Amino acid sequence: MTPLLSVSLVARVAVTSDVMALTMYVVLALDMSYAAAGAVVAALTGGVALGGPLLGRLVDRRGLRTVLSATIVPQAVFWLSVPVLPYAVLPFAAFAAGLFMVPVQPVTRQAIAAMTTAGRRRAAFALESVAGELSYMVGPAVVIVCAAQVSPGVVVWGVGAAIVLGGVGIALLNPPLRGEDEAAAGTAARPRRREWLGAPMIAVLVMGFGTTTLLSGIDLAIVATLKEAGQASWAAMVVGVLGLASVVGGLAYGALPRPMPVWLLLGLLGLVTIPAGLARDWPWLCVAVLGAGLLTAPTLSVVADTVSRLAPAGARGEANGLQSSALSAGFALGAPVVGVAVDASAPAGGFAVAGLAGLIAAAAGCLLSRPWSAVVRQRFALPGTEQTAAER
Repeated sequence: MTPLLSVSLVARVAVTSDVMALTMYVVLALDMSYAAAGAVVAALTGGVALGGPLLGRLVDRRGLRTVLSATIVPQAVFWLSVPVLPYAVLPFAAFAAGLFMVPVQPVTRQAIAAMTTAGRRRAAFALESVAGELSYMVGPAVVIVCAAQVSPGVVVWGVGAAIVLGGVGIALLNPPLRGEDEAAAGTAARPRRREWLGAPMIAVLVMGFGTTTLLSGIDLAIVATLKEAGQASWAAMVVGVLGLASVVGGLAYGALPRPMPVWLLLGLLGLVTIPAGLARDWPWLCVAVLGAGLLTAPTLSVVADTVSRLAPAGARGEANGLQSSALSAGFALGAPVVGVAVDASAPAGGFAVAGLAGLIAAAAGCLLSRPWSAVVRQRFALPGTEQTAAER
């Protein structure tokens, strides 16, 4: 587990930095607008969202190393060619690169589900969420500093190299994607999608989408609040406090003896986000976002844990790909929606809309999953059923 999480962290720092690297390149190197950079970023994000389930399905069918080989080469070609591509071609190339993005996060989650027992899986997913928070705290900041001090083109190459090296590292580790008791699933017929992609799984995906919509909106609302107060330079401090609180929350949640349902954590996250809009300067905003930070990593880890339990071993790759697509879609939608709210009202309205998005997703997930929970546990023999391993 330690080598996997270490290699995954390096690769995730690069993957979470790719949007910022492309933005800085278009704005600084090509001397174009942020809108032009946004078009490239949107193309990359759209490709990632569409490619996640497809790559996950290929992992289930063809194996990990086959998929990594098919994604590492396109990533190397794209990131090496970015500095020589004309802008008119760049969005299309970025979309193709998104389709073939190295599936670091889905593969890591799938390997965690295979390498851990039920009693330790929640703690492992909590560590994975903490690693994700660290990557978001470190990656974009390093890209911004290096792009300003060195060269945007060099930064693009560096990000691409890190993505490729991360993929190569995971391929060399070749972690198991099915547990020992699930080995038979590798040769058994692949389960039909309708057997596992039902109301409970859709509920978790909706709540994952709502979580990242909320988190993306919080970041924009923080910037808007401090800009109105004339303290925009303190935005990095507030976001850093948010990230550190998430790390603490993830570690604390992983040590708890009992899990919590996704809808409850997401609902609490939405509730504590709304009053953060009452803060008017950076010290109080640091205090106001502590609650949201403490609940961020636990919510994301429970989403990942629940997806791994609901998906049968033969379809876990596709399920993790769908989860990554839902999270990416939430990140892409959150900032524009909250931006509209801020423009129409005030920065406090941004926090309110972000919190309401989380509450709505939590309510929808609760309503979708509750009537079917007993059926799902019985069908897939989730923890808490009477079904034995021999019966499975």
